[in-house]
Amino acid sequence: MPGNGKQSDKWSSADKFRVVLETAPLSEAELSEYCRRKGIQPEQIRQWRAACEQANAPERAKLSLAQRREEQAAQKQIRDLERELKRKNAALAETAALLVLRKKAEAIWGRDEED
Repeated sequence: MPGNGKQSDKWSSADKFRVVLETAPLSEAELSEYCRRKGIQPEQIRQWRAACEQANAPERAKLSLAQRREEQAAQKQIRDLERELKRKNAALAETAALLVLRKKAEAIWGRDEED
C-alpha cells in the first residue's frame, strides 16, 4: 500500500505519483472503490494528478505574480541598457570616423592655422 500506513497527506511524492498512475485508467465508480480501499479521497487524487501535470511546466508558469513582475522589470531594464549601448556604440563609431576624416584632411591640405 502506498504511504506505508501513513496518512495520505504524509505520503511521499513517489507514492502519490504511483496512485495517480494506478487510477488514470479507472472510471469514476472504480476510482471511488479504489479510494475507499486506500482510505483517500478522489479529490486528493485529482490534486495529485494536477501537480504531476504541472511538474514539467515551464518555470515561468510556476512563478508568483511578484516574481513575474520582477522578471518583466529586469527584462525591460535589459532592453533599455541594450538600446543605450547600441546608441553609444553608434556615437563612438561616428566619432572615430570623424577623427579618421580629420587626419586625412590634414594629410591632404595640411594642418589648419586656427587649430
